[in-house]
Amino acid sequence: MTDDYAMVRIKIPAGEIYPRQLEKIASLSEAFSIGSAHVSTRQNFQLHWVVLEDVSEIMAGLAEVGLTSREACGNTVRNVMCSPLAGTCNEEQFDATPYAMATAKFLLRNPLNQALPRKFKFNFTCCENHGMVRMTDVGLIPQIRIVDGKEQRGFKVFLGGGLGNKSFVGHQLEDFTPEEDLLYTSIATLRIFDRLGDRKNTARNRMRYLVDQIGWEQFKNLVLKERAIVRATQSVIVRLNVDTTPQKLLSPVRISGSDGKSVPDGFSRWKKSNTYKQKQDGYYCVAVTLEAGDITASQLRALADISREFSAEGCARTGFVQDVIIRWVQESDLQLLYSRLLEVGLANPGALTMVHPIGCSGTTSCNLALTNSHRLAKEIQRKFIEMRLDEDDDLRDSTIKISGCPNSCGQHEIATIGFFGGGGRNGKDMYPVYQLSLGGRSDEYTMLGTNVLRIPAKRVIPAILKIIETFKTDKREGETLKSWVHKIVTGQSDSKLKSVDDIKKILLPFTAAPPIESDKDFYADYGSDSNYHTRTGKGECAA
Repeated sequence: MTDDYAMVRIKIPAGEIYPRQLEKIASLSEAFSIGSAHVSTRQNFQLHWVVLEDVSEIMAGLAEVGLTSREACGNTVRNVMCSPLAGTCNEEQFDATPYAMATAKFLLRNPLNQALPRKFKFNFTCCENHGMVRMTDVGLIPQIRIVDGKEQRGFKVFLGGGLGNKSFVGHQLEDFTPEEDLLYTSIATLRIFDRLGDRKNTARNRMRYLVDQIGWEQFKNLVLKERAIVRATQSVIVRLNVDTTPQKLLSPVRISGSDGKSVPDGFSRWKKSNTYKQKQDGYYCVAVTLEAGDITASQLRALADISREFSAEGCARTGFVQDVIIRWVQESDLQLLYSRLLEVGLANPGALTMVHPIGCSGTTSCNLALTNSHRLAKEIQRKFIEMRLDEDDDLRDSTIKISGCPNSCGQHEIATIGFFGGGGRNGKDMYPVYQLSLGGRSDEYTMLGTNVLRIPAKRVIPAILKIIETFKTDKREGETLKSWVHKIVTGQSDSKLKSVDDIKKILLPFTAAPPIESDKDFYADYGSDSNYHTRTGKGECAA
């Protein structure tokens, strides 16, 4: 962004967004932005290229529909996230959504977190496989234990994780944190960070650095002691207002029906890669594929109508991978819903597969970015859909994530195949490059990816295809790309390729830079027709 323009980040607690809110964002994007919005990896909506004097108009418009940008940026608790599958997940023990919403409401405008050393993030999820609780300041997984024959709700709480220029995997606080201790634990953690966090060194002022500096055991003891003080001294009115009222399902109004006979072209492919069968019989979650999180105003209005027409809960959820989820869709309505998405250009397959990569905003709007990661993600998605890689079950559980700089807004360090941008030089000529990492993941075996080598931007797609080709020839029966990469980066390989160095040797030919006279396109970034150069400024990371 330049000094004359701003990005407005709209908080969407737990990702829950209603049709009237989607329509308002559409109208605001047309009136004050570029006619489109962006869904981030943190469940926010963002409006880019807003003239500074128009920001107040946007804030007033958001307030009309119960939305705010308050504390979406700054040294505060940011948008409280919750898995978009919470409440429908087949593996969850209970729905964490009410707890995420209650936490968001408690902390909004709360003096407790208005001037922290740096931004602070909460992440609730449904299970180990549908979130990234070990990669955030406070991560929470719902748990149930039996005490005296009765069920007791609580959480696995992880502290001190996070992605950035230097990333750390979080630590579990204790075996089980009862739900009545959720707020006390949150307050205690915020107090410790507020008291001990580094306010001087901006490069090391996230909570994960504090945990690393003083050691996990000491940090854990500080939190537990502070929690005991909070529990003993807080007023009885200081509590989370958790609404656990059973969800009321609507009977969606059907605008028009399907003949039930003709199946739209591409439906079966789309259903396999874009839907999730809920734990509730007869209902599905539908993942709407966006290109690197971008969605136009007309598509926002179409999603609002689709939410009203097809979702029994009457709303949508933003996700963790720059997508939108329509939940509580009856199986008999899937074909008609797919037809609606086709009409507005939102029916791309592959939402739940590797062909739907994450790409942060990159040089399209971020002052910190070194490369156009946003456009690269779109190029990969278009190419891989064309190649029908979404239909390959061996690739289904793998991920591709791309950041435009080392700051990890694109979550590259927890991707099966991750990239972050930088610059390379051939003589006096510069060109965009990406550092490739392999083997990152954010499930119960959370680990950061292993850096392999730097690959020029215009060679990234061929390099990914080479990795897939190598996997196909080297894998054992039943292995997926994700499991194959994992065994190599952890030194457990029993096939021909034994180490990351073996993969590096295979990819080395992609790193060579041709003379600029023979290939000018090589020296330009995606979305640009001029020679590449690095130029960064002071700014806020896009997540």
